[in-house]
Amino acid sequence: MQDNSAAEQSTELKDSGTLILDQLTSWYNSFMKMLPNLGIAILVLIVAYVISKYVDKGIRKLLRSRVSQASVRRLAGKGVAIVVVLGGIFIAMSVLDLNNVVSGIIAGAGVSGLVIGLALQGSLSNVVSGVILSFRKQIKVGDWIESNGYSGEVQEIQLDKLILKQADNNIVVLPNKDVFDNPLLNYSLTDRMRIILLCGVGYESDLEQVRDLAVKTISEKYPQKDGEEVEFFFNEFGDSSINFMLRFWADATRAKHKHIALSEAVIAIKKAFDGADINIPFPIRTLEFNNKLGLEKSQNSPEN
Repeated sequence: MQDNSAAEQSTELKDSGTLILDQLTSWYNSFMKMLPNLGIAILVLIVAYVISKYVDKGIRKLLRSRVSQASVRRLAGKGVAIVVVLGGIFIAMSVLDLNNVVSGIIAGAGVSGLVIGLALQGSLSNVVSGVILSFRKQIKVGDWIESNGYSGEVQEIQLDKLILKQADNNIVVLPNKDVFDNPLLNYSLTDRMRIILLCGVGYESDLEQVRDLAVKTISEKYPQKDGEEVEFFFNEFGDSSINFMLRFWADATRAKHKHIALSEAVIAIKKAFDGADINIPFPIRTLEFNNKLGLEKSQNSPEN
C-alpha cells in the first residue's frame, strides 16, 4: 500500500511539474510572438513623446505673433502635446492587440470621470480657473497685481496656481480659484496713475499762497496730459497744522513707480515751501501751569 501511495504522489508531482512547464512554455511562446509588437509599441510611445515635445514648441512659436500672453501659448502647447501622447498610447495598445482594453477604458471613462471629478473637485476648480485666467486680458505674465492680501509681479500662470514675486523677492503661490473668485488690482493695465500726497502747513501760513505754490511745483515736476490736472484741497484743521491733500497724475505701471513719484513730489514740495518760508509743522504739545502760586511756594520753601 505504501508503495502504491508513493507511486501516486510521484505521478502527481510529475503531472504538476509538467503542467507548470507547459504553462511557462506557453507564456514564453506568447511573449516571443508578441515581442515584435511590443517593440513596435514601445517605439510608438517614444516617437509620440518626441513628437509631443516638438509640437509643444511649434505651437508656442506659431502663437507668439498672434497671442500676447505667454500663459495662453504655454497652455495651448501643453494641450496639443497631451493629445499627441494619448494618441500614441492608444496606437500602442492597438498594436499589442488590446482593443478590448481600449474599448473598456472608453466605456468606463464616463463613470470614472464622474468619480474623479467629485474626488478632485477643489483641484479641478483650480485648473478651470487657471484656464480662464490664461485667456483673460486683464492679467498676464509680467503684470504687477494685488490679490488676496499679496502684491507682486506675475511670474507664471500655471494650470493650478499663480506665482507672484513680491517686492522683497519672496515667492507667493496662490491657488487659481482664490485669484479668480476674489477682487484683483492690476497696476499694469494703465500707464498713468493718480498719486495722492498728504501734508500740512502752519496756522500762520497764507493758504492761497500754499495752494498756488504746491500746484505750480507739482505741475512743473509732473506735466499733466489732456483731461488731467493737479488737484489741491484743504481738508482738515489739525492739532498743529492745516492739512491738505494734493492729487496729480504720473507715469506708473507698478507699485514701485507710484512710490517713486510720491517720493519725488514730497522732495519738490519741501524745497518749494522752504524757499517761500512756509512752515510744515511737526506735532507740538504745550504744557500750561495755571497754579503759579503753588509753584512759587514750592520754589521758596526752606527745604530748597
